[in-house]
Amino acid sequence: MQIKKEMRCFIALDLPREAINEIKGIQEKIRKQNLFTGKFTEDENLHLTLKFLGEIDEETIEKIKKILQKIKLDSFEVSLGEIGAFSTRFIKIIWIKLEGKEVWDLQKEIDEKLKDLFAPEARFMSHVTIARVKSVPDKKALLEYIKNITPKKLRFKVNEFFLKKSTLQSEGPVYEDLERYKLIE
Repeated sequence: MQIKKEMRCFIALDLPREAINEIKGIQEKIRKQNLFTGKFTEDENLHLTLKFLGEIDEETIEKIKKILQKIKLDSFEVSLGEIGAFSTRFIKIIWIKLEGKEVWDLQKEIDEKLKDLFAPEARFMSHVTIARVKSVPDKKALLEYIKNITPKKLRFKVNEFFLKKSTLQSEGPVYEDLERYKLIE
């Protein structure tokens, strides 16, 4: 019997260089404060996850590729928004929001198209993870500091999304595009 090879996959939006540079500046501001120990997300790993698919086999990946080709939404603009943290009690993730109703529309369309294969996202939030936190000596100080950072109101166009593979390595995850989906210009 042949063992099915599985890959850890997700669907995501990539960010343009201008947004990545702004996020890098924000990461540097936070880093200089020494308010936590952890890891900042590398440039090449900054993205917005629209749907996490988990470990899936190649047959399912092929089905997903075909299904996602049926999405026919217009391209849209988003902007960088507020900075925050998940779970203020046990801070593990620092994020920056991507603002734009259309991100939610795209995510809902992906959920709808894949409903026969995956459960819908229960708690989608339009965010980009900018740091993973291991420990925080003073949670209040960290939360206060990040709350007061105001990113540049960068607006940028989203005209594609990706099916990606994530390979976990000791230095962190490595992402690879499996398929690219164009939105209508």
